[in-house]
Amino acid sequence: QVRLVESGGGLVQTGGSLRLSCAVSGRTLSTYSMGWFRQAPGKEREFVAAISSSGRTTGYGDSVKGRFTISRDNAKNTVYLQMNSLKPVDTAVYYCALSPNRYYGGSDPPNYEYWGQGTQVTVSS
Repeated sequence: QVRLVESGGGLVQTGGSLRLSCAVSGRTLSTYSMGWFRQAPGKEREFVAAISSSGRTTGYGDSVKGRFTISRDNAKNTVYLQMNSLKPVDTAVYYCALSPNRYYGGSDPPNYEYWGQGTQVTVSS
């Protein structure tokens, strides 16, 4: 059974940082690409970042480029999202997702097969 568990969310002030973690069980992480998405109240799910199975290819949504960094530790079966220079518009529930695309899942949610339960990130002004 595949399970993705996010952690690291919380309340932070504008300009602050958080690091989200996504622990994966039930799959060998090194053979799957991963992504982070977010959803704010009343809005559609938005692509945040993605990383290939090797970690050599990454991609970011336009709104987070230069501020967020996705990384992975295949030995720990964990994917990370380092979020810097946070803004109130970053407030959302953040989800990690696993794609069966071994190379790169990209920005489209249907490319991802398994999802975590989400972690809340709130940025105060």
